[in-house]
Amino acid sequence: MTDTAASPVGPLITGAEIARLAGVTRAAVSNWRRRYDDFPAPAGGAANSPLYALAEVQEWLDKQRKGQDVSPEVELWQAMRAAYGEQMIGGLAQVAAVLTGDAEPGVPDDIATRVHGLARTTSPADLVNELTERFMDSARRAGSDQVTPERVVRAVCHFLPELMSDATVFDPACGIGVLLLSVASKSGMRCLGQEMDTDSARFAQLRADLLGRSGVHIVAGDSLRADEWPDLKADVVVCDPPAGVTEWGRDELLLDARWDLGTPSKAEGELAWLQHAYAHTVPGGHVLMVMPASVAYRKAGRRIRAELVRRGILRQVVALPPGTATSHALPVHLWCLQRPESTAGGNTHHTVRMIDLTDNSPDGTLQPRPDQIADVPLIELLDDIVDLTPGSHLRPRHRDYPGEYAALRKELNDQIRRLVTLLPELAVGGGPGSLDTATTSVAELARAGLVAYDGQQPVSASEQLDTDYLQGFLRSSANTRRSTSASGTYRFDGRGARVPRMGLEDQRRYGSAFRSLSAFEEAMRKVHELSRQLAEVARDGLATGALAPEQSKRGNAVDQTI
Repeated sequence: MTDTAASPVGPLITGAEIARLAGVTRAAVSNWRRRYDDFPAPAGGAANSPLYALAEVQEWLDKQRKGQDVSPEVELWQAMRAAYGEQMIGGLAQVAAVLTGDAEPGVPDDIATRVHGLARTTSPADLVNELTERFMDSARRAGSDQVTPERVVRAVCHFLPELMSDATVFDPACGIGVLLLSVASKSGMRCLGQEMDTDSARFAQLRADLLGRSGVHIVAGDSLRADEWPDLKADVVVCDPPAGVTEWGRDELLLDARWDLGTPSKAEGELAWLQHAYAHTVPGGHVLMVMPASVAYRKAGRRIRAELVRRGILRQVVALPPGTATSHALPVHLWCLQRPESTAGGNTHHTVRMIDLTDNSPDGTLQPRPDQIADVPLIELLDDIVDLTPGSHLRPRHRDYPGEYAALRKELNDQIRRLVTLLPELAVGGGPGSLDTATTSVAELARAGLVAYDGQQPVSASEQLDTDYLQGFLRSSANTRRSTSASGTYRFDGRGARVPRMGLEDQRRYGSAFRSLSAFEEAMRKVHELSRQLAEVARDGLATGALAPEQSKRGNAVDQTI
């Protein structure tokens, strides 16, 4: 639970903790916030990560009897997970087709019945948005090339130029349409997308139809090899392209006219997508590309980066906060391009704006501070590397190294002192195997209605079962082995995982111990990250002269032998 000792309204909890408390998904909590006027108002936190008073939430849940029964939305999602498994996008497309009123072959009767039942009390637009949020929530943990993370969408929308209501917006690798539909949100906009995965393209179009977006046209196909709109010129092109793909079609496209800035190497597929996007802009049009940080300095892309700079096409590079791409830990940049209004007058822009937000929280502000911005002259970028990493060009003297070092050191000391207090007091047990005699599987608990799923994680759906006890035993080495494939890949398998049978009071004792261990592990991760930050600040501070080693207590003599 969130530490809120200073709060005048008592303990505060996050939306995720409300979901855990009620035994539902986070998407369901988001739906309650929109649907119920009497849902508790935030009592703290930020706009993007509100906190709620625990007492008010518990009172509201008791009044609504939420968590006592599994909601119809959760039952539909669980039925879809069971029916479609890894083919969930295809399942979403089928359900969306049912909501549009089309006769959709292949939809299981149970799912069709649930969809029709929900459609009597919920609008098709709200229901398809609810299902999309659930899919995005699960994709955030597992990773998916078809879904642009919400934080990335937020960043693109923040740095997007103001668009006219009749603007044309294009996304050549749109996935299920999350980024495209978020950017082109004004009525009247022409909104075009192409996506290689057929199910994703179909679901994106059906969702747009259900939302009443008449200007949206999304087709299936490979944009690089089979461009659906070769003559399209858009006001804005946005793209979160496939990362690290080497088989993007270079051999077939060697002489393609789109490679005006240089033919990308096989390893530089992202620069092929960038030039494809740029080829589809009108004079004065903009491109916003989500790029892996390594594209900014890799040797193979130097020539193309140099041309972007030399011609004044690259206007801005933003290094986004760590954790923005929530499906992985790799840093990402946002490249902002603009096609010159005319080629006759030459380049009128003499700098590239570099913005480094890597010190910010991924859910915090995207408005940079003055010390996070540098307008770098083009001539400084056009060296042997053409490094477009913002952090390489921001002046280190803007940073308060002594202040950062002191604050991080104090926080690390506090965290280390806290670690020992988090470890639970554990007594001698009955010995290895003493809990193996009476066990039950998660599948049996689910059939009995005692377990629901929050994404891929099982949670208690009954007062007879403690969630921390359940999840603690599921993380044991025995259940981890059951969930590890021959190739070494871990994937939770609810059918094979087993937990011991015990009364609720014993469950709570074990649950409390497991909860303390989880808090200990989280604190250890915090210590690891603080240690990394502290070492980085100390090293950079020493290297720039902002920090210096303390003088030896034996005197001020300096060794002159070096």
